[in-house]
Amino acid sequence: MPILLTDVTYRTRWMETRFPFRYGIAAMTKLPHLFLSANAVIDGREVVGLASEGLPPKWFTKNPETTFEQDLPEMLRVIEQAVTFGREVEAESLFTWWLAVYRKQDAWARENGIPPLLAHLGTSLIERAMIDATCRAHGIGFAEAVNKNAFGIDLGAIHHELAGSQPADWLGNTLTSLIARHTVGLGDPLFANEIAEEDRADDALPQALTDTIDAYGLTHFKVKVCGKLEVDVPRLKRLAGIFAEKVPGYRLTLDGNEQYRTLAKFREHWEAYLAEPELCDFLSPAHLIFVEQPMYRDDALKEEVKKSLASWTEAPPMIIDESDAELTSLRRALELGYRGTSHKNCKGVFKGLANKCLIEWHRREHPEQQWLMSGEDLANVGPVALLNDLEVMATLQIDDIERNGHHYFKGLSMFPRALQEQVVAAYPSLYAMEDAGYATLKIRNGRLDVSALAGPGFGCAVDPTGDDLGDPGLPR
Repeated sequence: MPILLTDVTYRTRWMETRFPFRYGIAAMTKLPHLFLSANAVIDGREVVGLASEGLPPKWFTKNPETTFEQDLPEMLRVIEQAVTFGREVEAESLFTWWLAVYRKQDAWARENGIPPLLAHLGTSLIERAMIDATCRAHGIGFAEAVNKNAFGIDLGAIHHELAGSQPADWLGNTLTSLIARHTVGLGDPLFANEIAEEDRADDALPQALTDTIDAYGLTHFKVKVCGKLEVDVPRLKRLAGIFAEKVPGYRLTLDGNEQYRTLAKFREHWEAYLAEPELCDFLSPAHLIFVEQPMYRDDALKEEVKKSLASWTEAPPMIIDESDAELTSLRRALELGYRGTSHKNCKGVFKGLANKCLIEWHRREHPEQQWLMSGEDLANVGPVALLNDLEVMATLQIDDIERNGHHYFKGLSMFPRALQEQVVAAYPSLYAMEDAGYATLKIRNGRLDVSALAGPGFGCAVDPTGDDLGDPGLPR
């Protein structure tokens, strides 16, 4: 029986951060969180699937000349267009339905000059809603659906090396616990006494880095750089001292934030870091896992990068993130000498799944080299998007994942109490109700217990038709 998308409804909830989150050229203080409910027919069953996404400034596009108010309509446009294409497609499996929608969206975006990372925000959102609908229709969770290939995934349609294989051939056991890798934003206070009274969050949650380490037992960190040595070097030295004192066995990733137009410029900065005695151990393989997306997205996959990487024998392992915008991006990156890519659900679930399998193919074919797939997150929050994301990460066995939505937002306090209680009851190992009266994510010893996400649906027990998710319609 064909897969059909029959109707879509939207709800929007505006969310404010506890304090500004500065990354790259943006500082996020408020954003709309969009919920999409998809009425679908899956194998003859009428079912509703739910997906959601925060729409942050300056990630899907990084144009310093436009305002968020100018960027938001473009984000909504690509979502509505993907939904339109979704209604047009009938297919025998969810994978073939998704691939048809992806190709239609891709062609439309090219005709209209829309960058692929932005265009496929729309594709991924309706993809996730249909994944949820499929899981609900069959009464299984995402990991089980992947292992049984209930979605009908044809890996060879994305990466020819994987032709004839299924996801279960490349993936191991689904993880039940994930390490929370904490982002240290460019403007985040490191010590409590650095926070001005007017900037102090009005809640009981930790704000300064040192307090956050103590509260959550953190062991892994993501450190952002701004591309200015006079700023980055002193800050990295301070972080090196904090981590060495509080978490001697710490691991970290360095986020280049697309601050460099050439690899030579990043190499110049990297070598300047290593010229500082305090940073040699900090950035050694004993602590550093990889460097994420140092180059600007439009430059990172150019042919000249291959020669630069090949000649830099002491280069740290590097992965792409924002440059991973198309189905072929990972292959191109590996050809140039990058060690892997990131996964974010907003870049596509089936795409990320195929990329993970390709990474595993390379690991088997070339075990002498390092191959990486990371889990990254801008500011993902529950009760839907975060849980979707955690279940995918667990299924892909990505064991340390950037998490910071719980740090920049006050738990689930923006939702009605009844909905928060529903989430806590469904996932008591993942969420807890604070004495202050709102639900927060539970990070214990630096880890998240995701074992409860294995139930039916796409990692979310929330009613997809619930009016308490937000106001009807799109965020106009």
